[in-house]
Amino acid sequence: MYDIKAINHEIKPFLQTAWEKSGFEQLTSVQMKSIPFALEGKDVIAESPTGTGKTLSYLLPVLQKIDQERRGVQAVILASSQELCMQILSEIQKWGEGSGIRSASFIGGANVKRQLEKLKKSPQVVVGTPGRILELIKQKKLKMHEVKTVVLDEGDQLLIPEHLTTVRHIVNSPLADRQVLVFSATLPPRTEEIARGLTTNPELIKIGRDETIKSEKVDHFYFVCEQREKIEIMQKIARLSGIKALAFMNDIGEATLIASKLSYKGISAGILHSELKKLERQTALKKFRDEDSSLLIATDVAARGLDIKGITHVIHVDFPKEINQYVHRSGRTGRFGASGTVIAIVTEREERELKKFYRELGITGQKKSFYKGEIVSAK
Repeated sequence: MYDIKAINHEIKPFLQTAWEKSGFEQLTSVQMKSIPFALEGKDVIAESPTGTGKTLSYLLPVLQKIDQERRGVQAVILASSQELCMQILSEIQKWGEGSGIRSASFIGGANVKRQLEKLKKSPQVVVGTPGRILELIKQKKLKMHEVKTVVLDEGDQLLIPEHLTTVRHIVNSPLADRQVLVFSATLPPRTEEIARGLTTNPELIKIGRDETIKSEKVDHFYFVCEQREKIEIMQKIARLSGIKALAFMNDIGEATLIASKLSYKGISAGILHSELKKLERQTALKKFRDEDSSLLIATDVAARGLDIKGITHVIHVDFPKEINQYVHRSGRTGRFGASGTVIAIVTEREERELKKFYRELGITGQKKSFYKGEIVSAK
């Protein structure tokens, strides 16, 4: 086992202090396996489920290697969404407290002039979306010659055709001896192949169910109804007491429509999708995090990689396209040993598919219905 005590001798004092403050007792499997390689300077490609601590797996080595005395960008972290960038920046600030390490985020849609001001302050760690980072490199505003590490967070979202050329350009911008770290919740064969092409003799790490996290106390329920009745079930779930639910939908238009219908019924539901303005997305997330709204309706792209604490329920309103999507969405609740509930609202046809998922995942899913506003067994 590779716990924090084993690396305490190696890591800088500010990281040891942050670890003690964090309250974590030991490293998770992905952290135990990837941190030593990353500290040695090796390239890493790691697949590990949602909620297993991938961010710290690369952040700890990245922050350890920053030369606080040297100005200029030394590490670039790429993420697919604005929200994920902001979340990573917040983690950098938390783990880098007292170190003097400067960091900044650069995201598409934000004011360019303001972002250029940030670069004048010589950040040593930069987090950003691929399009904006490449734009700054091409304008020669973001200088990559001293960058030692490039991280791809949620690699399967970054290594898709629409981002691939951009990501390749960024990864190949630093000098040849740069380190590349790729982390992802899912790593399809094609993504793994592309990641190998961007790395040099990478260490490949694949974590299944994370044995270092206490067994999840997650219940899996489902309701069967007609497609048009799904909103009524959502309404009933949203009215349960003490709920903080993340509801997944596939289509932006449908998500917007359901949010407005729920609002008309007096239910405060936030919405999160890729076409919203930055401020709208931030407001929806803040309200949900602060528990001003008990329900956040999101598309997969917008919710990818987000760590929102205390989610009691995940609701699959639209049926997942594949089993990995079911796993990824469901992993938003029951994190690090907390209890949680995963609810699928399905039509009769979707019920057959859901039962296949349950069998493959070794899950016992229970059919439920509502009686006087409470969830009861369908029997």
